[in-house]
Amino acid sequence: MQSIEGVRAVVTGATSGLGEAMADALLEGGAHVAFASRPGERLEAAVQQRRRRGLKAVAAPVDVRDAVAVRAAAERAVDELGGLDIVFNNAGIGMRTVNPRFFQEPKPFWEVPVEGFVNVINTNLIGYFLVARAFSPYFIDQGRGRFVNVSMNHETMKRRGFVPYGPSRAGTESLSHIMTEDLRPFGITVNMLLPGGATATGMIPDDLPQEARGALLPSSVMGRPAVFLASAEAEGLTGERIVAKDFDSWIEGFRSRS
Repeated sequence: MQSIEGVRAVVTGATSGLGEAMADALLEGGAHVAFASRPGERLEAAVQQRRRRGLKAVAAPVDVRDAVAVRAAAERAVDELGGLDIVFNNAGIGMRTVNPRFFQEPKPFWEVPVEGFVNVINTNLIGYFLVARAFSPYFIDQGRGRFVNVSMNHETMKRRGFVPYGPSRAGTESLSHIMTEDLRPFGITVNMLLPGGATATGMIPDDLPQEARGALLPSSVMGRPAVFLASAEAEGLTGERIVAKDFDSWIEGFRSRS
């Protein structure tokens, strides 16, 4: 694991799944990490658990769907960390919020409840926008900073029965490309990171067949690329789309070009 001692990071959705895996990898690498997740006992317990192990975790309670709450969380995170180097935009909800059996019984888009569609888009896309919008001024003022937006496979964006999750992540990718260009003149980088397949997280249905469950990627697959993106080696890297399960081959190619 690379050392990222002293790096100050925010991870949204850090109390479970991919966010938790990335936050833990960053902490183990020596970073100070703000867990930006919904307020409550789960967040406080997650942070205290890490602090008891001597890791530098702080809480930044937030509902990413609420612009006022996001701005307050950004101010708190920067204050608690004493500055900021990188933000991981990760908080999201999945298909099971609109169809608990989406793997076995995919529903056509016209059967998706309107409120379910809106909730996923508000969390997965508008949430990313609100977080990026709140933290960008800090980065612009200091003339540097990094965003990492978590995405998913392009195939999933086109898969039958994957409205609204597919469109939410397709929007994430478009947002990421535009963020890259908007922030490039300010020395701020934007990259995308995705697992490269379905992962063993709470987004997977409880009744998924065992043979399918055995093919799931562990959430820890996100750890090494997350640490790399926070490291000195990634300085200046922008506009990349990194697939975590293929990270070994990607980093080999990156180093050969550098």
